[in-house]
Amino acid sequence: QVQLVESGGGLVQAGGSLRLSCAASGRTFRSYNMGWFRQAPGKEREFVATVSWSGGSTYYADSVKGRFTIARDNAKNTVYLQMNSLKPDDTAVYYCAAAAASWNGSLQKREYEYTYWGQGTQVTVSS
Repeated sequence: QVQLVESGGGLVQAGGSLRLSCAASGRTFRSYNMGWFRQAPGKEREFVATVSWSGGSTYYADSVKGRFTIARDNAKNTVYLQMNSLKPDDTAVYYCAAAAASWNGSLQKREYEYTYWGQGTQVTVSS
């Protein structure tokens, strides 16, 4: 069982930055690839970014590529999402999620591939 708690959300002006954190419980954090998803009002939850269990591989949605950076610190059981050059379209509730690391090293990008989810943190970008 893995419990995830996000923090770091808030209100920021367009062009600003925020860093989200997701703290995981349990000793098996290193066994999981970690992902960030987001859900804007009236929209479906969408994939944002993922990082492999080792931190060596990452993958981003096209909408955030070049602006967001996902990273993890296995010693602290924490995954981060650094968000720069924020836009009003980035306004959403952001969720972190954990997926068991795959045998072939592939990264998960779909909701159903993730087993554990946090409660979410609100990010609001004003224009």
